[in-house]
Amino acid sequence: MLQNKIYQNYLLEILKTFFVILLGLSLVALTVRAVSFLELIVDSGYLLSTYFKYSILNILGIIPKFIPLSFLLALTIFVIKHKQDSEFIILWTSGIKKIDLVNSLFLFSFLILLIHLITSTLITPLALNKSRNIISDNQISSILPTVRTQQFSDSFTSFTFFVEKKDGNNVQNIFLHDKGNILKNLSPNVSDTQSISIIASKGTVENNRIVLFDGQIISEKKENFKDDVIKFEQLNVNLSNLNTRTIKKPKIQETSTLKLINCFIGQDSNKDFCNKSFIEELGPTLNRRIILPFYIPVITLVCCLLLIKTEKKYLNSFNIFLYSFCILLFAELAVRFTSINFFMQILFITLPIILTMIVYSFILFKFSNEYKMNE
Repeated sequence: MLQNKIYQNYLLEILKTFFVILLGLSLVALTVRAVSFLELIVDSGYLLSTYFKYSILNILGIIPKFIPLSFLLALTIFVIKHKQDSEFIILWTSGIKKIDLVNSLFLFSFLILLIHLITSTLITPLALNKSRNIISDNQISSILPTVRTQQFSDSFTSFTFFVEKKDGNNVQNIFLHDKGNILKNLSPNVSDTQSISIIASKGTVENNRIVLFDGQIISEKKENFKDDVIKFEQLNVNLSNLNTRTIKKPKIQETSTLKLINCFIGQDSNKDFCNKSFIEELGPTLNRRIILPFYIPVITLVCCLLLIKTEKKYLNSFNIFLYSFCILLFAELAVRFTSINFFMQILFITLPIILTMIVYSFILFKFSNEYKMNE
C-alpha cells in the first residue's frame, strides 16, 4: 500500500513537470509563430479578433511536437533530482526493487503516449481545420493596412494597387489594376474587357471602399481595339469582393485522420482531394500522428538507465539524456523519408519495438548483476 502511494506521488510529480514544460515550450513557439501571423492583419486586412482566434487555435498544432521532448525533460529531471537527494536509496533499502519502479514508469509512459495519440490524431487536425475555416469565412475588414506608399501591393488575387502618399485614410496619386473582374461594373462593355485600370489624383479609404477624385477609368479590350477611357470627378469603388492570397483550402495537416486513412487505403473517391501529390504526403503525416508517439516508451526506458549503479561514462546522466534525444531526433528526421524509402518506412515502424526489447533486457541484466553483488 505504501509502495503504491509512493509511486502515485512520483507519477503526479512527473506529470506536473511535464505539463509545465509542455506549456512553456508551446507558448514560446506560439509567440515566435504569431509574429508571422501578423501578415493576416498587415497584408490581408483581417480583423484583430480573427488574428487572435487563428493564433490560439494554432497552439494545438504546436503542442504535439513538444510532447516527447517535454516528457523526456520531465523524466530526466525527476530521476536526477531524486538520485541527488538520495531518495531512491531509501526505497532500495526498504525492499522496493528498481525493476518495479522501471515498470511503473514504463506503464506510465503509455498514458503520455495516449495523450499524444489523441492530440495528434483528433484534436490538432480539428483545431487547425477550424483555424483555416476562420480565414475562409471571415472577410477582410479594411484594405487600409495593406496600402503601402510608393510600392505596388499584390496582397489580393488578380488585383494590384499603388499610392504615392498616405495620410491616415487619405491617399494621393492612386493606381488600381484589376484582372479578376472585381471592377467589371465600371466597364462600358464587360464581355470585351480584359482588365480595368483606374488612375486618380486623390482618394479616401473607408473600410472596404475607396472614394476616388479626379481620375479616369481605362478598360483594356481583349482584342486589339482601342481602349475605353472614362473620366470622372468622383468615383465610389467597392472592394469587398477582393480575395486575399492567404491559403484557404485545408492543408494535409489540417485534414482529419479518418479522411487521410480512407485516402491511403483507396476508399476516398474524391480525386481533387485524394490526388497523387496528396498521397505522397500521406505516409509521413500518418506516421507522425500514429507511429511517432510510440517512441515515448522507448525514451522512458532509456531514461531508466539512470537508475543503474555504475561508474561507466557511457551511462552517466549527460550521455543517457543524449541517447534519448538522439532517438527523438532520428524519429523526427526519419518520418520525413518514410514515403520515399520502403526500408525507412519499415525501420521507423519496427524500431520502437526493437529498442524497447533491447533496452529493457539490458536493464534487467544490469539490475540482476547488482542484486548478485549485494548478496
